[in-house]
This record gives sequence, structure tokens and C-alpha cells, in this order.
Amino acid sequence: MNDLHQKVQASHLKRNAYLYVRQSTLRQVFENTESTKRQYGLRQRAVALGWAEERVIVIDTDLGQSGASTDREGFQRLVAEVGMGHAGIVLGLEVSRLARNSMDWHRLLEICALTATLICDEDGVYDPAHFNDRLLLGLKGTMSEAELHVLRSRLQGGILNKARRGELEMRPPVGLVYNGDGALVLDPDRQVQHCLRWLFATFARTGSACATVKAARQERLAFPHRCAKGAHKGELMWDALDHSQVLRALHNPRYAGAFVYGRCTRACMLASTRTLRRIRALPPDAHASSGQDLADGRSSTNGLI
Repeated sequence: MNDLHQKVQASHLKRNAYLYVRQSTLRQVFENTESTKRQYGLRQRAVALGWAEERVIVIDTDLGQSGASTDREGFQRLVAEVGMGHAGIVLGLEVSRLARNSMDWHRLLEICALTATLICDEDGVYDPAHFNDRLLLGLKGTMSEAELHVLRSRLQGGILNKARRGELEMRPPVGLVYNGDGALVLDPDRQVQHCLRWLFATFARTGSACATVKAARQERLAFPHRCAKGAHKGELMWDALDHSQVLRALHNPRYAGAFVYGRCTRACMLASTRTLRRIRALPPDAHASSGQDLADGRSSTNGLI
């Protein structure tokens, strides 16, 4: 404790103490309440080190956000306060609460070293301007990032294992739903079934997605789709049929009864915030089917057509 108080100088106490509180998901916020209480409890740690209680500022706007995210508003505010020399110490329960990627963590360490700001976690108080403390903090940050990689690998391994067995539940396209037994069946809504059968029959007759859209407009046929996000997420919506919707239906193997996973790859462009989705070609055996009716939750080549 004496060593800790030697690191805390009068110049540090003249500035504020910033307590950063974060949980990775909203589910953890509501269920892992002990972790949140422990994080807020670090306020008393700052008081014990000499800061007045009113000088301890809590930043908890990042509750429910992953530490790997680079657009955390609370963390950006913390870095700005440190950079402007307003912070005497930064408190976090552990390194993983402050950051889960090396870029954010080492940027914070560098700014803390330049502004003579201390860092405190559950294990002790560190001065990033000192080599030994900086080395230890760097190792902690690397271990935190590696831990996230291990957790992600375990989860991804379970997902891939289920996908290999064809048992992974994914959001089905419109017209297909999961029943109580987890089998993929036709949507019980007869109007939805009629619209999809009409789409496949019209395309088979015209041989063109554009002609299918034109026929839908001539018949003033509304086509169903499910809202993917927002307040109405999951609800069935009806709108005019467009060309991209026809192509998505025609290119979706689930309508033919084939289970597929990993058709899309995501790539972020550094020059913009857009995320590209690339559709990969499927191997010939990916479309294999048993000829059974899709309404039974099994493979089919003519379940909707």
C-alpha cells in the first residue's frame, strides 16, 4: 500500500479520477450484476488513494458494448480527457474492461505516459511512464486480446460443428419457419405460400426476374418480407416486389431444401465504413436433396415450386 501511495503524487490528486465501467453485452448488464457492482466499487478504491469522492467521475456509457469495438463513445471520451490532462488516474476492474484490442489499449497507455496519468485495476496502480509498469500493462493487454480470440474460436467451433450436421438454426427466408421441434417447415400463412409459389411459377414461365417483377406490378401483387431490425424486427411486412428480392429468392438454396452455411464473406473497406458481402459459389453436392416434401422439414427440390 505504501508503494501505491508513492506512485500517487499531489499532481495526480489535483486532477480527476476517471472510473471506466463496461459490460460486453446487454444480457451481461442484466444478468452479470456482480461484475457491474465490482466495477462501480472501484470508486472507493480511488477515494482510498486520496481522491475526493466528488472528483471521481464514472464513465458508463459503453455498457452493453464489446471491448473490441473501435467506436465506443465512452472510451473515446476517456481518451480525450486523458489527452487534455484532466485525468490523474484511470480506473478499470481489469484490462479487458478498458479494451479488448491492442490498438485502443496501447494508444491509451501512450497518452497516459505523455500526460503522467496513472492506471489502476483490481491488482494495483501502474505508471505507464515507467518501463516495468508499461511492460506489465502491455502483457496484460495482449493476454486480454488473446482471451477474446480464444472465446471467439470456441464459439465459432461450436457453430461450425452444428452447421456440419445441418442442425444450425439460422434466420430462414420468408415463407419458411421453424416449428416447435426445430424443423424447417412452410409458413402456415397461406397467403405467404401463395406469393412464393406464384413467384417461382411466374419465373419458370417467363424465364426472367425482370419479367417476374413486371408481372407482379401488373397484377398489383404485394410480396411478404420480414423486418430484419428495428422496433418491428421479425414482423411480416408486405410491399411491392422488386428485382433484388426475386434474385434473392431464386438464389437461396433453402427453398430447394438444401442446408447451406458460409455462402457469404464479409470484408471492410478502409476507405469507408461500408461492409461488403461476397457470395461464394457452392460445391455441386451442396444442392443435393432427397426429394421429400419441405413441409416435413426435410430436403426437397420442389417444396415451393
